[in-house]
Amino acid sequence: MTRILVTGGGGFLGSHLVERLERDGHDVVVARSADHDLTSLEDAARMFDDAEAELVFHLAAEVGGIGANRANPGRYWYANLTMGAHVLEQARLHETRKLVIVGTVCSYPKFAAVPFDENDLWSGYPEETNAPYGVAKKAILVGAQAYRDQYGLNSIFLLPTNLYGPRDNFDLESSHVIPALIRKMVEAEDEVFLWGDGSPTREFLYVNDCVDGLVLAAERYDGPEPVNLGVGKEISIRELAELVAEMTGYTGRIVWDPTKPGGQLRRSVDAGRARELFGFEPQTPLREGIERTVAWYRSARIAGVGEPRSG
Repeated sequence: MTRILVTGGGGFLGSHLVERLERDGHDVVVARSADHDLTSLEDAARMFDDAEAELVFHLAAEVGGIGANRANPGRYWYANLTMGAHVLEQARLHETRKLVIVGTVCSYPKFAAVPFDENDLWSGYPEETNAPYGVAKKAILVGAQAYRDQYGLNSIFLLPTNLYGPRDNFDLESSHVIPALIRKMVEAEDEVFLWGDGSPTREFLYVNDCVDGLVLAAERYDGPEPVNLGVGKEISIRELAELVAEMTGYTGRIVWDPTKPGGQLRRSVDAGRARELFGFEPQTPLREGIERTVAWYRSARIAGVGEPRSG
């Protein structure tokens, strides 16, 4: 049994990771934003003091879809940068045995070749609508590598592609595309309005598959280089909308608004490094994952708990 700290443990990805770690028999400390403001150095220090953890997963983040990123560029840059810096410093001071940091596919350059290869992470500037968030997360990678070089801190940096699944954030003001589509199509009758023209592509990783990747990396990987977590398959937003409509039974019109931004033209990752280094192979097809997510959202609405989770 290992004593493990999970920042953002009350959030979407964090809650699934905590369940997995507890099921595996570990002693898990769940750090929530309501208890520890990680943009405060004092709060971060208190969290590490209280946890006394051997292994730390840093999942805490302030994040959202295109609209939320456009509305909060300064906050997303500041919060994600300071949280990551404070976690790195406290892990050093507390001599944490291992630190697993979750980054973002938003860190990749706007015009990076597809599929995204980890070696291309620094070949340009990220897509503008989420650049502050992506740059902040990428700066944490630099810090992790610097702390490894100077202090010997064993930290690894993982780059999951877009996540989805049960307990995702379904708040239309801040949600990502799959939960937003599900909510709109479950609640709408005749029309659903969507941003862009539907041509951009995205890759999606089911949340429990991402958890498998985090656990495998924590067990088997100790290197300084960032590692993508993904399935290596992309789908256009238009095709995705049609799939969600099928899964939700929505038969109304889908109206695209090309005056609104659609984000980066293509996003998909090369998942080869994770497969080679720690044997990561996602198991959930997109259709099956969306079906599970729709079922969860419908049951959550009936139970009155389908609101966004807070990390």
